Amino acid sequence: MKLNHLNLAVPDVVAARQLFQTHFGFRHQLTRGAEAMAILEGRDGFVLVLARSAPPVQYPAPFHLGFFCETRDEVSAKHAELQAAGWAVELEPRMVHGSFGFYFTALDGLLIEIACQS
Repeated sequence: MKLNHLNLAVPDVVAARQLFQTHFGFRHQLTRGAEAMAILEGRDGFVLVLARSAPPVQYPAPFHLGFFCETRDEVSAKHAELQAAGWAVELEPRMVHGSFGFYFTALDGLLIEIACQS
């Protein structure tokens, strides 16, 4: 069995789509209902469905999305890329839970982890 897709509730489908396309390599497949829903596909075939939610979603404290890189250099490069793009990436990459990485909050409360196994 393979995890095929995730339906992620977001406050702004356009902003979420831009984030995942620009910084995480997802390809846009389909938009429905005047930006009420967008379907994206990752490089590995994973499907990410972005669905507009009103009122804004409040994710529980431990919830986050995690992206793994191959090397520490890739983690550091992604950190610099996100900072340069204006995302609030406050802490430098470091050892966290046995991995080298960092977290940042996007889209009004979605926690995202970027890491690699060290």
